[in-house]
Amino acid sequence: MTSFKMICVATLLNLMTQECRSQLSVCGQPPLNTKIVGGQVASAGSWPWQVSLQHSGNHFCGGSLINSQWVLTAAHCFVITGYPASSVTAVLGLQTQSGSNPNAQYVGLTKVIVHPNYNSNTNDNDICLLQLASAVTFTNYIQPVCLAAPGSTFYNGTDSWVTGWGVTSSGSQTVSQTLMEVEIPVVGNRQCNCDYGVGAITNNMICAGLSAGGKDSCQGDSGGPMVSKQGGRWTQSGVVSFGNQCALPNFPGVYTRVSQYQSWINSLITSNQPGFITYTSTGTDGDLSVSCAGLPPVTTTAPPTTTPKPVLCGQAALNTRILGGNSSAGMWPWMVSLQRNGSHVCGGTLVAVDSVLSDASCISSSSKPSDWTAVLGLLNQYGSNPNQVSLNVTNITLSNLTGSNIAVLHVASQPTLSNYIQPICLGDGQTFAVGSTCWAAGWSSGRGGVQGILQETQTSVVNCGNSSTSGSICTGAIILDQGDAGGPLMCKVGSYWYQAAVLTVSTNSTSQTRAAVSSFTTLTAYDAFLHQTLGSFLSPTSGGNTTSSSSTDAGSTSSSSSTGRGSALLAFFLPHLLFFITSVYLFQ
Repeated sequence: MTSFKMICVATLLNLMTQECRSQLSVCGQPPLNTKIVGGQVASAGSWPWQVSLQHSGNHFCGGSLINSQWVLTAAHCFVITGYPASSVTAVLGLQTQSGSNPNAQYVGLTKVIVHPNYNSNTNDNDICLLQLASAVTFTNYIQPVCLAAPGSTFYNGTDSWVTGWGVTSSGSQTVSQTLMEVEIPVVGNRQCNCDYGVGAITNNMICAGLSAGGKDSCQGDSGGPMVSKQGGRWTQSGVVSFGNQCALPNFPGVYTRVSQYQSWINSLITSNQPGFITYTSTGTDGDLSVSCAGLPPVTTTAPPTTTPKPVLCGQAALNTRILGGNSSAGMWPWMVSLQRNGSHVCGGTLVAVDSVLSDASCISSSSKPSDWTAVLGLLNQYGSNPNQVSLNVTNITLSNLTGSNIAVLHVASQPTLSNYIQPICLGDGQTFAVGSTCWAAGWSSGRGGVQGILQETQTSVVNCGNSSTSGSICTGAIILDQGDAGGPLMCKVGSYWYQAAVLTVSTNSTSQTRAAVSSFTTLTAYDAFLHQTLGSFLSPTSGGNTTSSSSTDAGSTSSSSSTGRGSALLAFFLPHLLFFITSVYLFQ
């Protein structure tokens, strides 16, 4: 018979500024977490989202702080005890259950929301939201945790950590007085089903533990968080739910899979929403090879003869109107927010299935790829973004020309394309006549309101006069600030969108107006570099992002030792060759 486990992980998020901001910029970054030692006492501030849920001054469950007024925990913590919200106190910044806790904050509850599909017999949907009576103040000891977004993958063996004040040995009735931490690997759902009996583990669950036993969550840990670290952030993958006693061999702990519940959570928390991040495991999931009696075989859904659908560019299905000011979701599906430490630095555009184009000056703060995250499908910098995908940057290549330069950032995986995520077209030698209507877009720090909504500006191509070189494109005046840098100047050719230039911003002012005319370097000036780095450009009607086996890196610098992806220079030189032959023929 399985015994419920009780652990408390509360992640209360208070941004110290406007409460309408989301938690993505602050979540999962504990200032005092400098080391991890599994199965030992956690140092103060290591897990600042940890919450102790107390009734009559006694700890009974854990939780995690997910914004300044909401805590995530397990449904069984309240279904089994029957405690009403008014009788429970959430304690944050707590280190010990007795003695002095100078960093603790004590807050009452106003709501307990158990998932409507919670099943106490199967433990399915064992998740619950708690609304605090007042917002907590963020400190080094109180911070929110990030939550795993839909599509997150936690392969068998993924390093994870569980924290709480639960009992430290199976059969004990005394909870730990000091916050404990334990490091355990994820156990795949197929293996976990074999351990517990096929059908016991649903897709709403995730398991973790050692096959030999000895490390586990236990009674008193229920409701607490299981977290994993990636890209400098801690992401909660699970909520402590149940298990067969504690730390027994071949019976890993079972947790509620957080990535299954973003829609439910956001439907209840409509402002100051939690920060959801897509956690991506690399390599092959060893759980796919697991089999046991009664376990269905792994099935493949795609026929082996299926021809991959070509990736097309420049198509914005939801761009049905153009009005200056705020954009709407999907209006500019190639827009990328380049972020460091969860904060927007510059704009960018998706120009290939796994590559982002931006301004080289944006990378001046750090050329280390692991410092950067590319966020796609984003509309609000601080609000809810259900279509958002966050990808780690693995390589940065800079052009090396005189004057302005551009950067291509290669991401760890290909995003799933949708109405909200699409690449923009780059055209070989594409020109835009005077009078052409074009648009600029970006997350200006001075516009977009407190939500930091993506902004768009309509302009027209004008004659550059004598002030610019032949490699320039000029438009009517555009007001830009640093948050706009790296974004696109884009023009529609027929039914498809092409990027004409990368927006550059003067570094000597926060906001600037380029007199009566704005001048940018056209992307055609970087054609050779872009072909070296990207290979063939995507087409709006056919073809894909093909690469060749080798390329030279003349005119570019890369932040990693990896060779650049293949060159497709034929597409670049062929038009010029035809022009030369025609000229020779005409002037004979």
